[in-house]
Amino acid sequence: MFNSCDEAQEEEKVESTYSFLIGAYTDNEEQGIGLLNFDPENNLIQTKIIAPGIKNPSFVIANRAQTFVYAVEETGGENGGKVVSFKLDRQTNTMERIDTQFSFGSGPCYLSLDPKEEILVVGNYSGGNFSAYKIKSGNLDHVQTYQHEGQSINPDRQGSAHVHSVVFHPNGKQLLVGDLGTDKIHLYDFNPGYAVPFNNSNPPHFEVSAGAGPRHLTVHPNGSPVYLIHEMTAEIGVYAYNSGTLSEIQTLPLTEDDFVGGVGAAEVRLSPNARFLYASNRGDANDISVFEVGKDGRLTFVERVKSGGEMPRNFIITKDGKYLLAAHQASNNITVFERNPRTGKLTKLNVEGEFHKPVYFFGLD
Repeated sequence: MFNSCDEAQEEEKVESTYSFLIGAYTDNEEQGIGLLNFDPENNLIQTKIIAPGIKNPSFVIANRAQTFVYAVEETGGENGGKVVSFKLDRQTNTMERIDTQFSFGSGPCYLSLDPKEEILVVGNYSGGNFSAYKIKSGNLDHVQTYQHEGQSINPDRQGSAHVHSVVFHPNGKQLLVGDLGTDKIHLYDFNPGYAVPFNNSNPPHFEVSAGAGPRHLTVHPNGSPVYLIHEMTAEIGVYAYNSGTLSEIQTLPLTEDDFVGGVGAAEVRLSPNARFLYASNRGDANDISVFEVGKDGRLTFVERVKSGGEMPRNFIITKDGKYLLAAHQASNNITVFERNPRTGKLTKLNVEGEFHKPVYFFGLD
């Protein structure tokens, strides 16, 4: 049975200051991974670089203990881009580089840790593959690269595979891979004790509508549904997950009926209690759509608000559910919304931060 968490969970604790790692695109050696502190009481955002010299760290995550940080260097070359690991000191908010490994595919753009934090997976967009690494004290040992093949109907964007997300199912037994180039969600059985930890599931993939362009996805904490951003058609797809098999439940637009212009749906996130879902849309839209999650997992549209900048590639909801922060790659700004935990609606606050091409947030305790 589909259960919804109690909305009171989001009102138990409100932080005085919120901290986030910032992933970004870089133009020089002084830029790199950033740290953002948001103080709502004083209506203040502060940002600074804490790991300079990392080229295009467009995706950055930390382990649960927040002692290690992992980032991509979204670059290309003979051995692809790179994956970098750091030791994080939260007392001083400093990072020390531990290891750098090739990603074995160009354009690494997504990272995931398995539930036991023993395996790191990187998705390579331009390479159309993903690679896996065993972790030991922050050091990375490459154990597997899995190459996707195929294409779809858009010759400009889908002439080959483009892995855009790698997400572990909450059951810890499967990896879901969103592939924009092939219009598929690939599924892999995960066996961390094996020399090669990922193998095709049965069935090995689920094909979405042609030209949709799978991007980021998130799985409901109960294990179903799976919510998938259709980047190219600016939609949110809802897919039931049943013992490793996906089936379509619902597809909803991220634009109004009369919208005219370019689109580029980007991020999808659930509220901490999984009662509401949020999705961003770039292009000429530059907005965030809000949906209520029903008891059966289906979505009901709530509202659509302007994000306050250009190209909202990423946003994040604070762990207490009170605020949403949106990062804008093209306008170099970060906006803040107060979030109503009962209705899911967003109210833009008069506070803004600056950062060079911010494209990802990771929340710190």
